[in-house]
Amino acid sequence: MSLPPVYLVDASVYLFRSWFSMPDDFVNNAGEPTNAVYGFTGFLCGLLEQTGSEHVAVAFDVSLTTGFRNEIYPEYKANRDPAPEELKRQFGWARSVAEAMGLACFSDPRYEADDVIGTLARYWKRRGHPVCVVTADKDLAQLVREDDYWWDFSRNQKLDARQLTEKFGVTPEQMADYLALTGDAVDNIPGIPGIGPKTAAALLRAFGDLDGIYERIEEVPAMKIRGAASLHAKLQAHRDAAELARRLTVIETAVESALASPELTRSEKDTAAINRLFDELSFGGMLRQRCLRA
Repeated sequence: MSLPPVYLVDASVYLFRSWFSMPDDFVNNAGEPTNAVYGFTGFLCGLLEQTGSEHVAVAFDVSLTTGFRNEIYPEYKANRDPAPEELKRQFGWARSVAEAMGLACFSDPRYEADDVIGTLARYWKRRGHPVCVVTADKDLAQLVREDDYWWDFSRNQKLDARQLTEKFGVTPEQMADYLALTGDAVDNIPGIPGIGPKTAAALLRAFGDLDGIYERIEEVPAMKIRGAASLHAKLQAHRDAAELARRLTVIETAVESALASPELTRSEKDTAAINRLFDELSFGGMLRQRCLRA
């Protein structure tokens, strides 16, 4: 009998979506904004209602400036403005809501939520469970293997490894190298100038991975793609940058804090904590009842 899937939630995606999409007039009695946590709580309820899963982890980011990637490359994510205090406060509330609903929550000061998710995915895959990564972030596609899914819940887009390959033009295993070649503007990773998604995909289809490209780089000018003659020089000139970028784009899968307590079977809801939080947040009865039922 097959084991049940585990659902690994990238919390930041759904908090930021709610922050930007929910009305600003969601506030508590103290006048503090609650729109992000309201939308996030509705998302969690929807996820639990649809899946009925007892195996869910919610991973949070705690800093954009103290991670190991910043040590490697100080400009990593430097293009992002710091989260305003009104949103930071809601991240704390969101974790409290998730924990009160009995969900296992994770974060780490040196590693991103992606790395925590990667670690838990590897841990549970080795124990025979399929994995569903709940996110809209293409970086996390690299974790998907046979029987796994990448699920953009809000857009109802649930893709397996074959469908991800069709969507991005590269296999999940190639995603980190693909991002190293093209760069990732969201994370301020430059990539190789002049190499876009189509060229990167063609290179990886031909040579397998970044190492394969450089091992057989003399074959590049003969490729039947536009600009092949100049591509060789670009790859040579920016080899160090590409290899640095790959160190940034590869998701870590051995975060010690996650491995110290990797259990994610849902615990009993804390009804008193849910009611206390909802009173503090001034949430209405409908969402409260969804949470208590989910």
